[in-house]
Amino acid sequence: MDDTRIEKRVGVQATSDRIWDLIADLSGWSAWNPVDTDVEGAIAYGGRLTMTEAWPDMPERQALAQVVEWQPRMRLVWAERRGFLFQSLRYIQIEELAPGNCILTVGIRLSGLRGELFHDKHRPAIKAALERAGEGLKAAAEAG
Repeated sequence: MDDTRIEKRVGVQATSDRIWDLIADLSGWSAWNPVDTDVEGAIAYGGRLTMTEAWPDMPERQALAQVVEWQPRMRLVWAERRGFLFQSLRYIQIEELAPGNCILTVGIRLSGLRGELFHDKHRPAIKAALERAGEGLKAAAEAG
């Protein structure tokens, strides 16, 4: 089966430095991110992240992920093996079009048979939550 991807893209009137500062402040994610709260860990290759994950209409769960890619002011990508035949890859990307003008993408890629089934069942809730996370990060960046 192919991977499935859900993402939200939003224009942000802030510098990539400002957006990255909010992303790099893991303990501050709860202020702008309704999905991932109580985030702890290290942004480093192979770094571990722990968080409380709360998708709408689903029970909260403790997630343990690993940073698989990061580049300051550009992207943070973390992966989680969620069980047999189910992996998720989450990401936040920043594309700076001009100083103070960026495109922000918040997304998830689900793979494996169970990932596909999870996607099919929860797609509207995941999409809505990613929209709120993207809009929350945008508002926080533009307020600073």
